[in-house]
Amino acid sequence: MVVYAAQGDARRSLSSLWRGPADGSKPGPKPGLSLEAIIDAAIAVADEHGMAALSMRAVGERLGRTAMALYTYVPNKAELIDLMYDKVLGELPGDYPLDDGWRPALTAWARDTRAFYLWHPWVLQVSQARPVLGPNEFRMLETLLRILKETGLDVQVLRGVVGAVVQFVRGSAEVIADARRASRDTGVSDEEWWYTRSPVLEEVAPDFATRFPLTTWLGGAEAPTDDECTPYLEREAEWNFTVGLDVLLDGIEATVARSVG
Repeated sequence: MVVYAAQGDARRSLSSLWRGPADGSKPGPKPGLSLEAIIDAAIAVADEHGMAALSMRAVGERLGRTAMALYTYVPNKAELIDLMYDKVLGELPGDYPLDDGWRPALTAWARDTRAFYLWHPWVLQVSQARPVLGPNEFRMLETLLRILKETGLDVQVLRGVVGAVVQFVRGSAEVIADARRASRDTGVSDEEWWYTRSPVLEEVAPDFATRFPLTTWLGGAEAPTDDECTPYLEREAEWNFTVGLDVLLDGIEATVARSVG
């Protein structure tokens, strides 16, 4: 399920995203509904049940209200998703120490951002094709740029580096998020899925190793880990992330060295 952000009225949507600090609760024995409460409830629904379960009705039920009661504060689900997306991005750290240089800071940023995506996996279903243009989205980019500017790379090269880093971290998180969602939605774990299909593949393709020798060679090298409690695919994804991040950072360092030379 892919959701495209920024589908509502541009002026109304951006005004909501860039609104000032939330007002306090309305006076009286029973606090009134607020936009912040609606956003928080919507985030809770998406965190617990996924993007597919998100609806104005589901959010209203969580607040003990009807869906119609929400429309005074937010006109539709599309604009609510924009507000949810930008709000959770505010959970990311906004600064990383650069005392030891850009590489340790970028490593920490990548790990924090990946963990954030896995904490709110529905965020990965918001397409990157059209940005939300909210303050926390720009804050996230500013944080990354503050780190990468330390490399001293030319701005045009840096644009490509930013894209590579962001897509690598996001893609790594998507693998684990998809695996978890597949297990939940199908009721079949990764281990069970492979256990069922591996012997059948060997039966229908007895010459597999001869036809695909490099695939067989690569598949025989499992990710080195002692964490047997974590599902296989997640262990593999964690190892791939660790190795891939090091290779990506080595590549950035090589680019920096070439630019200096």
